Amino acid sequence: MDLKSFTRRRLQLSASDQHTSSSSRVQVMKRFGSNTFTLTKILALPLLALPILFLLSIMLRHSPSPDNVISQVISPGSDSLLGGLLASGFDEAACTSRYQSYLYRNTSLHKPSPYLISRLRSYEDLHKRCGPDTEFYSKALEQLQSGQEVVGSADCQYIVWICFSGLGNRILSLASTFLYALLTNRVLLVDRGKDMADLFCEPFPEKSWLLPLDFPLADQFGSFDQKSSRCYGNMLKNNVVNASAITYLYLHLVHDYDDHDKLFFCDEDQSLFTKVKWLVVRTDNYFVPSLFLINSFEQELSMLFPRKGTVFHHIGRYIFHPSNQVWGLITRYYQTYLAKADESIGIQIRVFDERPGPFKHVMDQILACTLKEKLLPEVDLQDSSIGVAANPKLKTVLVTSLNAGYSENLKNMYWEHSTATGEVVGVYQPSHEEYQQTGKLMHNRKAWAEMYLLSLTDKLVTSSWSTFGYVAQGLGGLKPWILYKPENETTPDPPCRRAMSMDPCFHAPPFYDCKAKRGTDTGALVPHVRHCEDMSWGLKVVDGEDEL
Repeated sequence: MDLKSFTRRRLQLSASDQHTSSSSRVQVMKRFGSNTFTLTKILALPLLALPILFLLSIMLRHSPSPDNVISQVISPGSDSLLGGLLASGFDEAACTSRYQSYLYRNTSLHKPSPYLISRLRSYEDLHKRCGPDTEFYSKALEQLQSGQEVVGSADCQYIVWICFSGLGNRILSLASTFLYALLTNRVLLVDRGKDMADLFCEPFPEKSWLLPLDFPLADQFGSFDQKSSRCYGNMLKNNVVNASAITYLYLHLVHDYDDHDKLFFCDEDQSLFTKVKWLVVRTDNYFVPSLFLINSFEQELSMLFPRKGTVFHHIGRYIFHPSNQVWGLITRYYQTYLAKADESIGIQIRVFDERPGPFKHVMDQILACTLKEKLLPEVDLQDSSIGVAANPKLKTVLVTSLNAGYSENLKNMYWEHSTATGEVVGVYQPSHEEYQQTGKLMHNRKAWAEMYLLSLTDKLVTSSWSTFGYVAQGLGGLKPWILYKPENETTPDPPCRRAMSMDPCFHAPPFYDCKAKRGTDTGALVPHVRHCEDMSWGLKVVDGEDEL
C-alpha cells in the first residue's frame, strides 16, 4: 500500500467513526476513490476530523516512509488488536497481516468476551513457559523418550496436531484442536507438513507453535491410524488402556473414525486423558460442536463464548494470520479490484463432480439464489436505458471456483446488459486452478488468499459441504446464503438458504449418548447445537436467536 492510499484510508476511517458506528472502514475509504487527495475533499470532511487531518498533513509534508506512517496511525486506541483478542508486542515486519488486517475488514459486531481475552493471555503465558526450547519442554521430551516420570515435567501437557487433508479442513481442524488445548490447559504444537510455516504467521509470542523437526514421533505420523498400538480407540477395543503407564496417546478423529474412537467426546474418557502428558491427534473435522456436548466443558465454553456461534470467528482471527507472502496476494488483489466498490459480494462455488464444468444447472442455481435474495441486480434485457448514471453504485462480485466458466457467464451478463437498478457490476475471479492440488505450495497460497478475500466481502454466498466457504464465513463474521447441493443435475428449489450462524459444520459427529451409553440424535440434546443447513447429519453451533 503506498503512502497516500494508506493515509487516505485512515483519514476516512477517523471521519467515519465520528458519524456512524455501522459504516465499515473500507466503505468510507471508497468515498474518495483513487483520486489524488485534494484540498476540496479535505475541506468537505467534518470539523470533528480536523485535528486528525492536521496531524496527517504534517506527516505527509515530511514524506516519511509508509512503514513509519503505519506505526504512527495504528495507535493503541485503534482496533488493530481486534478488541483485545490479539496480544501486542509482535514484530510487525515479520507478520504484516496481524497489524493491518483490520484496515481491510468491516469492524466485527461480535466482541470477544473479557473471559476469552483473559484465557488467551493465560494460554500465551503457558506456551511461553512450556513451548519449544524451554526447560519444561526438554523434560517432557525426556519423559516421552524414556517412558519414565521426570522431575519437573509435570506442569506441562501437550497436544500435537498432525498436518493432514486439504487446506480448508486443516484450518478448521486446527482451530478445533486449539480450542481443545485451551479447555484442557495443554500446549498446542503444530506439525508443519509441507507448507504450514509458509502460509501462516506464528500466533503466540516468543515461542513457536511449530513442532520441532527433531520431535521423536514425527517420523511415525504417516503410519498412525486406527490400528496403531497407541490409538486410543484401538486400545479400548483390546481393553489395554492403563493411563498411568501411557506416555502418549494417538487420537484418530478423522472422518472414518469408529465408535471406539468417538468415545473421545465422553466425559469419562476425557478424565483419563488428564493423566496423559502427550496427545497426538489426526483429524480433518471441525469438531467444536461436540465439545459443547461434553459436560465438563460446558461452563467454560459458556464463559468463553457467551455468543456461542462465534467460536471460529474469534479463534480463527486469533490464530490464523496470513504470512507476508500470502498477505501480498490478498492486498494486491483487494486494492486492484475490490477497494472502490460500494458493496462487495463473495460467491464461493464448489462442485463435487469429477467432470469439467461449468454446468448449466449450477449456473442457473447461482443466478436464482443471488437474484431472488437481491444480492445481485436484475438485468434489463431490453436495454431500455442507454449509458449509466453520472455516479452509479458500484457492486463488485468476487467469485472463487476451480472453473472460470461461472464468473465469465456473470461477467458477460453484466457487460452485455444494463442493470434494472442502474448499478454497475464488476465480476472478478483471482484464479481458476481447474482441480484441487492439495500439497502444492502456490496452489495453497492462492487458496488461503481467496478464503481470506471472501471473508472481506460484505455479503457471501457459499456452496454446501465446502470447508473453503466455512473458513471465509467464520473469519468474516458472515452468515452466508448457502447453495444447496444439486441432485441429478437439477437446480434445487429453493436454490439456497441463509445460514443459522457463521460457525462451520461438523461433518462427521458422533451420535452417542455417553451417559445412557446408547445411540441418540446429538443435534437435539441442547438448544445451541443443531443440525447443519447443508448437511442433515452434521452439527453446528448456533446462538439463541439463530434457533428460530
